[in-house]
Amino acid sequence: MHSIRIAAAIFHAPRNQVRANLDRMESWVAAARREGAAIICFPEMNITGYGVDAGLRRSAEPLPGAIGERLCAMARRQATVILAGLAEQAADGGVFASHVVAAPEGWRGVYRKLHIAPPESAVFTAGRNVPVFDAAGIRFGIELCYDAHFPDLSTRLALQGVHAIFMPHASPRGTPEEKRAAWMRHLPARAFDNGVFVVACNQTGDNGAGLVFPGVALVFGPDGRLIAADAAGREGLLLATLDAELLAAVRRLAMRYFLPHRRPELYDLH
Repeated sequence: MHSIRIAAAIFHAPRNQVRANLDRMESWVAAARREGAAIICFPEMNITGYGVDAGLRRSAEPLPGAIGERLCAMARRQATVILAGLAEQAADGGVFASHVVAAPEGWRGVYRKLHIAPPESAVFTAGRNVPVFDAAGIRFGIELCYDAHFPDLSTRLALQGVHAIFMPHASPRGTPEEKRAAWMRHLPARAFDNGVFVVACNQTGDNGAGLVFPGVALVFGPDGRLIAADAAGREGLLLATLDAELLAAVRRLAMRYFLPHRRPELYDLH
C-alpha cells in the first residue's frame, strides 16, 4: 500500500430519483478529485435511495447494466475510483443491497450486503460472497451498515489482506451527535482489532419515502484512533489521508497488531 487521499460522501439520496442522484454524484466526484482524492465512497444505496418497503423493488436495477456503465464512464472522466450503492435486481427476482466499485480502468465488481437487519428481511436477499478489491494502490473491503456489527466479517477481510474497510450506511436513526456516538462504540474496535483503516459515511436528509437520515462520516486509523469526522448533519465530503506509514507502524509492533497471533482452532465454532 502507498498513502492515498480518500473522500467519504455524506449524500442526500431521495427514493426513485436514480437519474437525479447520479447527476448529483458527478459533482461530488469532481469536487473530491479537486481535493486530491483517488477514491470516493458514497453511502449505502445512494443511487436508488433506501427503504424497507415493497415499493423499493420498483427501483431495483440489474448490474452492471446502465448504472454500471454510467459509473464507469464517470470514473474515467474524473479519474477517480467510485464506490456507490443501489438496490440490485437479482436474476431470480430477489433484491440485494449492493455496493459497486467502478474505476477509471472499468468495472471492478460488486459487494452484496451479507447481514440483513431484521426490518430489511422482507425486502432484501443476503449476499454470499466476501470480495476484496484492488484499486488506486490499495486493497479494501466493503461492509454495508448492519454488517459492521459482526466482528468476524472485518476479521475475514483483514485475513484477505485488506488495508481499509469502507462502511457505507443508510442509517436513519438519531441525530448527528447520536449517530456519531453510536459509531464510536464499535467502529474503532473494527479498526483496532484488525489493524485496518475504517471509513464510514451515511445518507443525510429526508428521502421522500418516510425516512430522515442524520448524515455523519468518520475515518479511523489502524490504531483505532479517529482521523477525521463530520457530524454537521448535511451533505458534504470528508477528506482524509490513509497513511501507509501509520499502517506499517501498527503492523510492525507485535503488541499492537493482533491478527497474526489468532488461534482460530480454539474459537471457530460456526
